Amino acid sequence: MIYLAHTAHWQFLGLVTGIVAWILTMAAVGLNEWRLWQVDGVPVIASGEAWVGIWRACFHSHAFPAAEQCRAIGLSDAFAPPEIPAAQVLMMLALVCGLAGNVSAGAAVRMAYFSLENRGNVRLAFVLAGALYLLTAALSLVPLAWNMNSVLNNSTIDFPPEFHFPAAPVRQRVGSAIGVGIFASLLMLISGNLFLCYWCAWKGPEQTKDPLHGPWTVTTLPQNWDLARGESQGRDNPTFHSQEIS
Repeated sequence: MIYLAHTAHWQFLGLVTGIVAWILTMAAVGLNEWRLWQVDGVPVIASGEAWVGIWRACFHSHAFPAAEQCRAIGLSDAFAPPEIPAAQVLMMLALVCGLAGNVSAGAAVRMAYFSLENRGNVRLAFVLAGALYLLTAALSLVPLAWNMNSVLNNSTIDFPPEFHFPAAPVRQRVGSAIGVGIFASLLMLISGNLFLCYWCAWKGPEQTKDPLHGPWTVTTLPQNWDLARGESQGRDNPTFHSQEIS
């Protein structure tokens, strides 16, 4: 039997990292703080700060100071800049790929630790999990970097009047959602590389080791073994013939 559990410890760590990264990616998708707008001269915005996410734009109002006032941003809204609908699509694809990567990684680690059959598919399972993790990281990094670049360039969004947003902010800064998403993407990259770097030292039967007592050794000799020449000749010992004749 070939034992593979000792070869997959780093990949088990990669699985844990991938699960944490997927949870953080999901958090980044749900957070509204992708862009933080500092506004001035807008009486309806109580705090002077509004935040723009990929799904909605929110602020605190004088009329309802304890609650957020939000307006949804749709995929087909004409006023939305291209990086926002692109983020809606790519981040959802990242969540799907990340979930598939976690399932594949879990199956690969389980195969290495517990499976006794179909061991030839171990490397393929690890490579598939690593590729899905890297694809997840790429799908999330593109919209995150695109939106961060728009913030750093102080790009404006022409919101409709019902949003109560000004035409341009006084200044804007990167929100926490982008930071969380970038950190999750880096964790996904680490997990993907760990799975792609998996190596499995397949050993032949003569090199198989007993996990408790070391290498297996041959303790019996085959029949008709010639000790003098070290090979099997299939001949009788003449001494026994002489004793039978006498």
